[in-house]
Amino acid sequence: MGMWRSRTRRALHSVAPVGVVLLGVLAGAGAPLQSGTASAAPATRPALVPVGAGPVQSDHLGAARYLAAHPNAAPAGANDFACKPTADHPRPVVLAHGTDSSAYSDWSAIAPQLAGAGLCVFALNYGGKPDAESYGTEDVFESSAQIGEFVDQVLAATGAAQVDLVGFSQGASVTRYYVNKLGGAPKVGQWIGLASPSYGGIMYGLVPVAQNAPVLFDLAELASSEAAIQQAAGSPFITALNAGGDTVPGVRYTTIGSTVDEMIQPNANIALQGAGATNLVLQQMCADDLTGHFHMVYDPFVQQLVLALLDPAHAATPVCVPVALGTGIKEVVLAAHS
Repeated sequence: MGMWRSRTRRALHSVAPVGVVLLGVLAGAGAPLQSGTASAAPATRPALVPVGAGPVQSDHLGAARYLAAHPNAAPAGANDFACKPTADHPRPVVLAHGTDSSAYSDWSAIAPQLAGAGLCVFALNYGGKPDAESYGTEDVFESSAQIGEFVDQVLAATGAAQVDLVGFSQGASVTRYYVNKLGGAPKVGQWIGLASPSYGGIMYGLVPVAQNAPVLFDLAELASSEAAIQQAAGSPFITALNAGGDTVPGVRYTTIGSTVDEMIQPNANIALQGAGATNLVLQQMCADDLTGHFHMVYDPFVQQLVLALLDPAHAATPVCVPVALGTGIKEVVLAAHS
């Protein structure tokens, strides 16, 4: 989720009210029609695959500072196309970042843990403009197709029959769209969504206000991205994503959400309702961990939980430690201006 990095967006952030900027990232019901239509057509350009292994980071700010000097950074342990799955770990893991972010920004901590456990790990930069500094900003239908093309690339290289998908924020939506609507289900064993905007939210009541003043959506798109606006609940993308049910047979679905998610309210909108879905709430497993949306991928408990889901035969019980409310928000804001 958002690392607004272009000069234009930085300037808008300096003057636009925070609520208006965030409004477009995950809006609530009844948003005006957005651009983009559902399609299984191939992506017009492939996703980028970063290859320069970077160090483990503890938050988005550290990742942003490293990326400033190493724009092609990949999470350590990711994108080794010579990696071959084993009997213990037959499915490679594909990680999909959030809005206005990158593979390294969101997965610099989790990817090395998965690779260290013996899994083949891959992470793409999808949804970017040519020469982009940040990704997950462009048409989400095309981004979903990019996910599918990358999965095929991973399967061809590894010889695996299926992958497991892990998506954070928008990454959860575009990977689920690939699974549910673009024929990806036979190629996927497990889908995991961290802070998944499954059904959107009302953004502390700001979205109903915007319905009476639609120009706010235009301002939000200027301040964030096309992809951010397309994720509003009630948009063609969210409507198509959940049409006919939010899961399909043959895939195991797990959402991991927080009761204090800063972007998705009500937080119950994170949960999936279909068959094959398990919905985990962080605070029900670790009451003192008040991690919200932005810090989800850097929360140690969540990291351990993801590893346990992907490697259940060797799973250890995640260790619960207190995390203060609001952790990670300052780092995301500073990263946006780094």
